[in-house]
Amino acid sequence: MNNSLPGASLQSSEHERDTSGVPAGCPFGGHARNERAGADMPGPTYRRPFWRPRSPEVRREISRLDARRDCQRIVHLLTAYEFPFDMQRANELALFHTFGSRSVARLLDRTGEFSKRGQKRYDDTRLLIAHFMECGWDVETGRRSIEHMNHIHSFFRISNEDFLFVLWTFIDFPIRWMDDFGWRSFTAHEREAWFYYWCEIGRRMGLQGIPESRAAYDDYIRAYEAREFVPNEASHRVAQATIDIMAAWFPRPLRGLIAPISLSLVPPQLLPAIQFSPPPAWVSRLTRAALKLRACAKRYVSLERYPTRIKNSPNRTYPGNDYQIEALGPEFAQRHEA
Repeated sequence: MNNSLPGASLQSSEHERDTSGVPAGCPFGGHARNERAGADMPGPTYRRPFWRPRSPEVRREISRLDARRDCQRIVHLLTAYEFPFDMQRANELALFHTFGSRSVARLLDRTGEFSKRGQKRYDDTRLLIAHFMECGWDVETGRRSIEHMNHIHSFFRISNEDFLFVLWTFIDFPIRWMDDFGWRSFTAHEREAWFYYWCEIGRRMGLQGIPESRAAYDDYIRAYEAREFVPNEASHRVAQATIDIMAAWFPRPLRGLIAPISLSLVPPQLLPAIQFSPPPAWVSRLTRAALKLRACAKRYVSLERYPTRIKNSPNRTYPGNDYQIEALGPEFAQRHEA
């Protein structure tokens, strides 16, 4: 097994190679990339009609795009227009689920980033991921985010199977969240694009042996979780630190509710691994009912920005979103442009 960062030795020329996963011609790439070299969000920008919660043109564009070739554009449309709030919550659950792996949790616990600088660690991770979801890998901001993420990972010994597990969470959890709590589910077309997009992200991280289908990937993860999801103190400490971060976002009288609400949304196999008891059944029922009620309302009413951009999103660590991508992450991994 390779115990070093799979993507640490990739050169920029390899990042730009033509892959079988994403053929050339995406609206973010090819001739479009040259035409929009300075754009931070390529492609047309849609406005929401004042009498509708969202523009129907977004779904029409998605339906016209190719799931493989245009996966970057489809992910951008899903993230910035269709499901901005839901995507962030799903990604939070995805990251939380990774704590169930003893090998992943031990590494995170050993760095001390969660216990010492929890909010910064959360914001840095969110921003790096959000940039390449918003822009894709052909736009400079997205490319720099992936490169810097690989740079941070290069300081640690991380197995290929742990990388594959973490990558899978970003494929699975948003799809699962939209099925359960989104104002609509992903279409089959969108699911295909979502899968190809994240597989290409994995290739640009240098991952080996990425399963070629969603079903094969799910089988791989079931076997991985059977080995790695075992009760351990590192998983508990990292999970507790993350709950403490989220609780701090709310007024003090509400903070005690954050743990049971959050734990009511995670897969049941995670709880023994992170050494938490299941929340009361009534909390789970109430939480899920509230989210489903919100989903129904979202079909007809939406108060989110349109589109929702990173630069317009609240940021606790970097007020006004004043930061440099290469300065995100642990202090020892920070870089600064000349």
